Amino acid sequence: MTKTATILLAGIFLSIGLGKAVAASPDCSRPFTLALHDHGLLYSAATDTGIDRDFADEFIRRSGCTVIVNLMPRARIWQMIESGALDFSLSGITNPERDKFADFAWYINNKYYLLVRKDAAVRNLAEFEDKDHLQLGVIRSFRYSETANRLVDTLQAAGRVSQSGGLAPLYQVLIANQIQGMIIEPFDYPALDEKHIRDISDIIEFNDPAVPHGVIMSKTALPPQEREKWRGVVKDMRADGTVRRIFEKYFPPDLAAAMTIFDDPP
Repeated sequence: MTKTATILLAGIFLSIGLGKAVAASPDCSRPFTLALHDHGLLYSAATDTGIDRDFADEFIRRSGCTVIVNLMPRARIWQMIESGALDFSLSGITNPERDKFADFAWYINNKYYLLVRKDAAVRNLAEFEDKDHLQLGVIRSFRYSETANRLVDTLQAAGRVSQSGGLAPLYQVLIANQIQGMIIEPFDYPALDEKHIRDISDIIEFNDPAVPHGVIMSKTALPPQEREKWRGVVKDMRADGTVRRIFEKYFPPDLAAAMTIFDDPP
């Protein structure tokens, strides 16, 4: 093969490779929208910082697209994802109902716990459920792990659940003894010390497997091929260690690794 032919052949392969790279990138022909929600270490509206803020910045940068970021309550986020008025949100979990209108790109895997007042004299989940006077606080539109969801649904049917738009109001009513328990995750741990809640509370494990959380993508707003491209952005962030390094800013390395290195659910 002549030198000229070799150069031409290399150019053809390079063009094919570049064509594939372009095809795999999200279509940036319109601006997109992404909503954050105020929740512990995930995002603080007061400081505009947190895991999801860092993740969003890198997610947007790698996509090359224009993405408008807003703050919304979680309940409003799910409504807008379903209608197609919102393209993305972060750290969401799936269930059969959400699967009808949302797709996911996973980047977090973590467990849930029951935070319960010590003076409730509860040693396990069954005791909390059996004591009819005990009230549970949850964030509106939040779902958790299997056992946690079962507890919420059972107590909801019995009129023993108080709903809130965020964590801060739940901490306040827990301190005031208006509720005696609430469901938390590792993102909420710092607040336990800041608000002196640890002194009055115990943590009970649900013993469920860790639950994957991910980028929420609206099926109404984004066609399947585009959702797969955005999922590829997240996969690249996980593969090169970017997601783990973001978590290491907020958690010890071993916990950061446990929460970010996992196999995607089938």
